[in-house]
Amino acid sequence: MRRRSVYGTWEAPVGLWAKSLWSRTERHGNPGGDTPCRTVGESDKVVVPRKPMNKTAKPEAEWVEGRTLTKRNSQHDAGARAQNRSSTTSRLLAVRKAAKRDKARQFTSLMHHLTVDLLEQSFRVLSHQAAAGADGVTWTEYETQIRVNLERLHHRVQDGTYRPQPARRVLIPKEDGSERPLNILCLEDKIVQQAVVTVLNAIYETDFLGFSYGFRPGRGPHDALDALIVGIERKPVNWILDMDIRKFFDTVKHGWLLRFLQHRIQDRRLLRLLRQWLKAGVLDEHGHRVLGTIGTPQGAVVSPLMANVYLHYVFDLWVQQWRKRHARGILVVVRYADDVVVGFQNPDDASRFRREIEVRLQEFGLALHPDKTRLIRFGRFAHEQNRKRGLGKPETFNFLGFTHICGVSRQGRFLIHRKTRRDRLQAKLKALSQELKKRLHQPVRTTGHWLRSVVQGHLNYYGVPLNGAALSLFCYEVRSRWYRALCRRSQRKRLNWERFGKVADHWIPKAAIVHPYPHHRFDAKYSR
Repeated sequence: MRRRSVYGTWEAPVGLWAKSLWSRTERHGNPGGDTPCRTVGESDKVVVPRKPMNKTAKPEAEWVEGRTLTKRNSQHDAGARAQNRSSTTSRLLAVRKAAKRDKARQFTSLMHHLTVDLLEQSFRVLSHQAAAGADGVTWTEYETQIRVNLERLHHRVQDGTYRPQPARRVLIPKEDGSERPLNILCLEDKIVQQAVVTVLNAIYETDFLGFSYGFRPGRGPHDALDALIVGIERKPVNWILDMDIRKFFDTVKHGWLLRFLQHRIQDRRLLRLLRQWLKAGVLDEHGHRVLGTIGTPQGAVVSPLMANVYLHYVFDLWVQQWRKRHARGILVVVRYADDVVVGFQNPDDASRFRREIEVRLQEFGLALHPDKTRLIRFGRFAHEQNRKRGLGKPETFNFLGFTHICGVSRQGRFLIHRKTRRDRLQAKLKALSQELKKRLHQPVRTTGHWLRSVVQGHLNYYGVPLNGAALSLFCYEVRSRWYRALCRRSQRKRLNWERFGKVADHWIPKAAIVHPYPHHRFDAKYSR
């Protein structure tokens, strides 16, 4: 019979289990500490110690239960899987909490967050196929000695010897025939700017308002489109002010921008770094450096954040106060960078807002584009009001590549139809035809891979509900242009359309809707 001793140990006859226990003890020693594991007496019995607790530094519990020893479990202290990354994230999280807790707090020490690990993380975020800057260094070349290069860069940044290099300017054609200047920065400048943006986002993401969607983490153009449509369909919106700030990135005042940054940032070294990026300038066609005196460099990693900070103080905060003090009806605002759409219930509010916003922007060196800024009647009552006045269909407006149209559903409910902008569609097809001429004699497989990526990217952005006709038209035009390009490859008999259809079906995706209805995604993301 087994019995319990007064000392809390089990006394059992010698058996197979006890012998196995004794043999394991002889092999591994005494895992239980100073307490003896076996006492042999004349009674020929084995005294086994009481099972210890699992939360000990040595594997006592595993030995007593007869299980094999764990590997790096109870013998070692638990540690973070990626200690450097977790520490960087925790420090930025502390900055974010402090900024959220005190909206008037000024941060005087932020440069120590620019660690080598954060620089490496910023380097991995950058595009691998991006064009090289003025120094000619590419992403692949820099990666060969990534740790050495980043340690040198980190030393120069913290030592104050880092100097940004001038950018290489490239002119990008626009839809209206004009050209947009694009600055291509050096790789190290991109790395440092991305790291600074990561640190500053921890502060300014707590300050930016909800109707700002441009170039913010976790937000994209489709989030802005969903918010706009949900606001117009669910609120009594009757008028739409489609605003566009004329050459915004080229007319930002450096003095005002630095003053806005100093509301939150008082780290002199960081402000000096931001000032250097604004003044870095570009290289002209003769290789001479032209310093920047106004505007933010388009193409720089830090430019979107600077633009959001500028418009946050110039436009967002002013609109929030204007809505509380002067608006008599409902006001719906959605801003994506310098593209703004404002919905009004009262026409008097719309007229007054347009006059006052022009004065507000002029105080900070900005102006509305005269051709792209319009005040139109738009909303659920637009059809009825135009019919009473003997007018035609309500006007449409463009926002983020889509033309917004007043329509109705099959049940007769007001619904906004979105279609791909005609000029964007034509410009895309024109650029595609020019590229096909360059790829005329490439293998069909190579051209098919490229067309698949182009068409799939178009569908991923424009594949919204009620836009199926425009998507089908785009896919059909892509097929037609590829067919004509293949027929020009030689003077032989033209390619059969039926035979080409099999090739096109394999490489070109079919038109499909990939996005849900706006109110479904909006309600899921903002459950309130």
